[in-house]
Amino acid sequence: MADVTIVEVGARDGLQNEPEIVSTEHKLGLITRMIDAGVRRLEVASFVNPKRVPQMADAEAVIAGLPDRRDVSYIGLCLNKRGVLRAIESREGNKRGVDEAGCVLVASNTFGQRNQGQTVDEGIAENREMLRLARESGLVAQVTISASFGCPFEGYVPPETVVRCAVAMAEAGAEEIALADTIGVGVPAQVSDLFGRVRAAVGDSVRLRAHFHNTRGTGIANAWAAYGAGVNVLDSSLGGLGGCPFAPKATGNISTEDLLFMLDGSGVSTGVDLVSAIAVNHWFETVMGRPLPSMVAKAGPPQGAYPAPNYCV
Repeated sequence: MADVTIVEVGARDGLQNEPEIVSTEHKLGLITRMIDAGVRRLEVASFVNPKRVPQMADAEAVIAGLPDRRDVSYIGLCLNKRGVLRAIESREGNKRGVDEAGCVLVASNTFGQRNQGQTVDEGIAENREMLRLARESGLVAQVTISASFGCPFEGYVPPETVVRCAVAMAEAGAEEIALADTIGVGVPAQVSDLFGRVRAAVGDSVRLRAHFHNTRGTGIANAWAAYGAGVNVLDSSLGGLGGCPFAPKATGNISTEDLLFMLDGSGVSTGVDLVSAIAVNHWFETVMGRPLPSMVAKAGPPQGAYPAPNYCV
């Protein structure tokens, strides 16, 4: 069993902000190559209105082409009940479909209204129904609390608001709750504090996950702080691609390769091969027509033998 589970979000969060449409074939190539590298949970599509996020217009086509791997869990992002219904429909007629409904609750009123047309309280009510629908249909019901560390419009988000959201989602039956730094403003001390507060409020029955963007260069440090706070599920995107269409200046996710390098060097196992991930990066650069942000993919792994570390959180 790996010490940390990597959730690869490149095919969804990594691409949703890209102006040039990436083909269904290349999205499936990215997903398949990352599975071959060892990833076992992947966010593969978003069930959103294609007029708002054109990159996700082929969600059903991507899902229909997914490798039929029973050792892999596929996540579909759902912003409302209609999204959950589309996730459920992806499994009808003995189709492989997605395994998890990744629901989203925004922790600020302004961003929630711009992103999903909901205040925080309206989002809590909607997500209660979304989680119920997902559970009743056999999907893993999980939720991400977006803008947990700061809002692009309101700025500071009180930790009490995030804790209130987390408690409501735990009571609604979420199997996993992710705290997302959607705009990349969090710092390690804040990460440790907020995850500690949420864990104390929801108890040990709900798995916690962390989702960081590297907008201000603190993403990898924040991932380590989350791990130190007891979080063993971390999101990342191949090459550090990503951004949010509804959050100004929100840049990419933390890079899968950079995260792997840090965890490998710290003696934390993930089951994902760094060299293979770097190879996927180099292939996907040819798809995107430009270098990707990942630092480790540019520099490569260190040469020569290094002693196994004897330090670990």
